[in-house]
Amino acid sequence: MQTQKLDAHQPPLDEAAKADTSIASLHSLGAKLAVAELDVTVFDTMAPLEKDWRALERNNLTSLHQAYDWCHSWVSAYRRPLAILRGVCGLETAFILPVEIERVHGVRIAKFIGADHSNINTGLFSEHVLHGSGDLDAHRFAKSLRHALRGKADMLLLQNVPLEWRGRRNPLGLLPVVQNQNHAYQLPLLEDFEATLKQLNAKSRRKKFRVQSKRLEAIGGFDYVAGGMADEQHAFLEQFFAQKAERFKALGLLDVFADADTRAFLHGLIDIRNGDDFGLQMHAIRLKGENEGHIAALSGISRKGDHVVCQFSSIDESLAADASPGEFLFWQMISGLHGKGTALFDFGLGDQVYKRSWAPIETDHHDVILPVSAIGRIAGIAHRMITRSKAYIKARPDLYKFAQRIRAKIGA
Repeated sequence: MQTQKLDAHQPPLDEAAKADTSIASLHSLGAKLAVAELDVTVFDTMAPLEKDWRALERNNLTSLHQAYDWCHSWVSAYRRPLAILRGVCGLETAFILPVEIERVHGVRIAKFIGADHSNINTGLFSEHVLHGSGDLDAHRFAKSLRHALRGKADMLLLQNVPLEWRGRRNPLGLLPVVQNQNHAYQLPLLEDFEATLKQLNAKSRRKKFRVQSKRLEAIGGFDYVAGGMADEQHAFLEQFFAQKAERFKALGLLDVFADADTRAFLHGLIDIRNGDDFGLQMHAIRLKGENEGHIAALSGISRKGDHVVCQFSSIDESLAADASPGEFLFWQMISGLHGKGTALFDFGLGDQVYKRSWAPIETDHHDVILPVSAIGRIAGIAHRMITRSKAYIKARPDLYKFAQRIRAKIGA
């Protein structure tokens, strides 16, 4: 598997020397923080942490799924009990792990807020801790988290964590982990769209785009809608729910977007705007001519810093399916992001053919499993066994197809 490393531009020698000095200084401070007393406290509300939280999330490599506004939208919709962990070393907030408590078969599991609908999780760490993470005492780190959660949770389960993300090690890798069965797929966005395409089979990709364009023009043409007014964005999201419901029904699968809380959460994300960053922005291929107004494909993307994540996508297979409107929409979105300060288009979790065709980078994710109680130790063993079984099945295409057929029959 490849690991993200997108440092395309080296600073001049004198600047690099200054940077090395600065990093060395931070590393030294990180070491001092590591040997200092680590004080971990638990908060059951977000508001007291907002100032420190927003300061930590400014780090470009912090996942948007741990951003304050993202988590606030989820908490407002679901209202699960919170057990947000803040670690303090000396006078500095060293980290914030935004977790909520979910009961699963009687086991209290502390999970990242919104983990059910997140593609990548990093937690929030100070620069000092990130640069000096190798000096952190793993035993003390784990012990402090366990102590803080005692009586509140049976197990800390932090899912979909890349142990290394764009050249930076994640301190959560110091805790006990198991490799997640799902990987994520990314496309680096280079200086222009032509340069980006050269990472792929550019000739084949352009030919496919021309064929798709001609097929859409043959039925009256199309409009590519990127973002737009809030009312239209919310309407697009409702159309996505309808398209996805049809797809899940056809496959005999549970509709993960059906419940009211999930829908309220996603609608809340549409209203999050912070400069160039946004919680959720809907993009669409809308047909013209005799099919005026028909939505052939939809996708919802999020942005934090230079990182764009595709949260979901759907197509209406009743019209223009032979034009592959979903793939056509990705071309439009990716080409349109160039020149806007973006560096990475993330297709998110899950192995799909279209993701592999677009994404030259595949990133491993891991789950942190930290038991807090006796029942948590049993739950942790079970999670490891289930995760490894899923990974075994997914690594074998014939077995995976068989498992999907069984799953569809059970759903039906």
